[in-house]
Amino acid sequence: MPGRCVLMLAALVLTSGLATGAQGQASSERATVVVRNGTLTLRALLWRPRGRGPFPAVLFNHGSGRSREELERLGPYERLADAVGPVFARHGYVFLYLFRRGVGLSADQGTSSEDLMSSELAAHGQEARNELQLQLLENRERSDALAGLVFLRALPEVNARVVAVIGHSFGGSLTVLLAERDPTLRAAVVFSGAGYSWDRSPQLRRRLLFAVSRTAAPIFFIHAANDYSTSAEKELDAELRRLGKPHQLQIYPAVGRTAEEGHGFLYLGVSSWESDVFAFLDKHLRR
Repeated sequence: MPGRCVLMLAALVLTSGLATGAQGQASSERATVVVRNGTLTLRALLWRPRGRGPFPAVLFNHGSGRSREELERLGPYERLADAVGPVFARHGYVFLYLFRRGVGLSADQGTSSEDLMSSELAAHGQEARNELQLQLLENRERSDALAGLVFLRALPEVNARVVAVIGHSFGGSLTVLLAERDPTLRAAVVFSGAGYSWDRSPQLRRRLLFAVSRTAAPIFFIHAANDYSTSAEKELDAELRRLGKPHQLQIYPAVGRTAEEGHGFLYLGVSSWESDVFAFLDKHLRR
């Protein structure tokens, strides 16, 4: 399994500068770093809080990537990181926005999951896409994310025992699988998890419901009311409630006018979720 491969990690600071927090003040330094996963050279954006640390830390798992049409219409994927990285640093968290293979700053390290799944859908239909999605999540995507965790925990300014994972969309599903895999994670936050795929993929539903049954970390599920679907978080939250496991669910008012904008609540609605997310993280990482 790729997730069990030996992870050779190194950091190379390529650029740095002051990032601006959500309230306008300069709050942290941003750097571009290299995370090695076997022969892959992945890149990430890293925000550090001011001060000496050691700090709690967060690994962020982005979505499956943008199609060529979306890149032309919406611009580079990596711009999204600047909407959230400084916010976490301002609250005292080291924040690693890892670009997995084929996406953003790691676009030269393979084909994105979005392109692979779109090709599979066009060639063989929805069922084949569903199977491929789960294979990607369980193997190469989780392998990249595990490399990010190893890198993050090795940073001298990070308290390696106080780490959380956060994910959006496809990365939200990945976050649940990481929390299942690594019992030392202190918390997980899932934005718009499986918002597009939950109602289309019985395979993904079964796998994520099984994963939360084996997860020790408390999980906070978040949606905007106008996401493509809010079924995923509601059903996963209900399963955790049935099992008596720590969890939280919040469905916020609609953001924007479309399901696409609702699905982007993480980036468009920072002021809405900020206080709730950091109350959750502080409770579980700073106790």
